[in-house]
Amino acid sequence: MKLTIIQTNLIWENHQANLDMLSGKLELLEAGVDIIILPEMFATGFTMQPEKYAATMDGIEIQWMNEMAAKTGAVVCGSLSMVDGGRYFNRFVWAMPNGDIQSYDKRHLFSMGEENNHYTAGKEKVIIEHKGWRIRPIVCYDLRFPVWCRNVGDYDLLLCVANWPSVRSYPWRQLLIARAIENQCYVAAVNRVGVDGNSMEHNGFSCVVSPKGEIIWEQGQGLETIGKIEIDLQTLLDFRKQFPVLSDADSFEIKD
Repeated sequence: MKLTIIQTNLIWENHQANLDMLSGKLELLEAGVDIIILPEMFATGFTMQPEKYAATMDGIEIQWMNEMAAKTGAVVCGSLSMVDGGRYFNRFVWAMPNGDIQSYDKRHLFSMGEENNHYTAGKEKVIIEHKGWRIRPIVCYDLRFPVWCRNVGDYDLLLCVANWPSVRSYPWRQLLIARAIENQCYVAAVNRVGVDGNSMEHNGFSCVVSPKGEIIWEQGQGLETIGKIEIDLQTLLDFRKQFPVLSDADSFEIKD
């Protein structure tokens, strides 16, 4: 599976400017990419004004994702501030080249940033099947909750999109490694860079982690970058067969 990670600065609460900027970056991509991963709330930054800036499922942001997916021949994914049924969600969107859309609503809302006062928490985990892979999307703060992220033998790649600030970059890195090790999966994570409209600085450290917890690609230091990484499903399956940790895992039930 060939992944492309777009680690970039975001223009605060400006849909069109961000879509134009990202279009320019995607035009630089070579053919043969499977998944293009964009940051959390890639059209606005981490806005707490969804009543002004939320996208809709038939709006320009989804249209743009569909167009870019068709043009590149790759899945385009990332999260958006979204209004749906009169409620606001931090929604991860997965746009296929054929126009199909899947989505996941962020479950753990960042209460210290008052995200829970503006958005509705999702209730359902989502597994996306693509080219033989089972992919589990999560959004930013979800990463801190291992029970929610627990692999019960149903996914191979944990995909995390984020606006994770520099002040907490150490736990970001450690949590990504931990999630890979405990779930015997690949982890691909994209974070933004730059200073947002709340004066929060972000230094990236987007990365891909192997099922053994090894960082196989990473970019920090606040640099914009387009990362190109290939991961191998057979390597994962062989490791699980040789070291079947998941077969000894505890069973549990998540309740609200």
